[in-house]
Amino acid sequence: MKNVEHIGIAVKELEAAEKLFSSLFQTNPYKRETVESEGVSTLFFQINQTKIELLQSIADDGVIARFIEKKGEGFHHIAFEVEDIVAEMARLKKEGFTLLSETPKPGADNKLVCFLHPKATNGVLIELCQGIKS
Repeated sequence: MKNVEHIGIAVKELEAAEKLFSSLFQTNPYKRETVESEGVSTLFFQINQTKIELLQSIADDGVIARFIEKKGEGFHHIAFEVEDIVAEMARLKKEGFTLLSETPKPGADNKLVCFLHPKATNGVLIELCQGIKS
């Protein structure tokens, strides 16, 4: 793993969260995107080398909606940049970690992604990210 790629925060209302975090960070988001396959609308902020992703469910029964119902708004996941996501997935699977998908999926911000089950990572949802080369 190379470095922390971003921190994901689950929110009920993206517009309200955008105003709050724009004020907090004194900057506007650099990207807004809907990821249909994950059932989310996302908004990205960047402060120096740190990226923050706000996530809102696009469906009442979506993963983020269920997360918020169970745990409330707040920290959702931490994402790590990897050089080769397929190789990293194989390594982690061999080490005994549970992957939430067998192959990487297209994610937000032009990335291939895979999540590790939080039961295997002390309750923290871990995302692996690899940039998609254009």
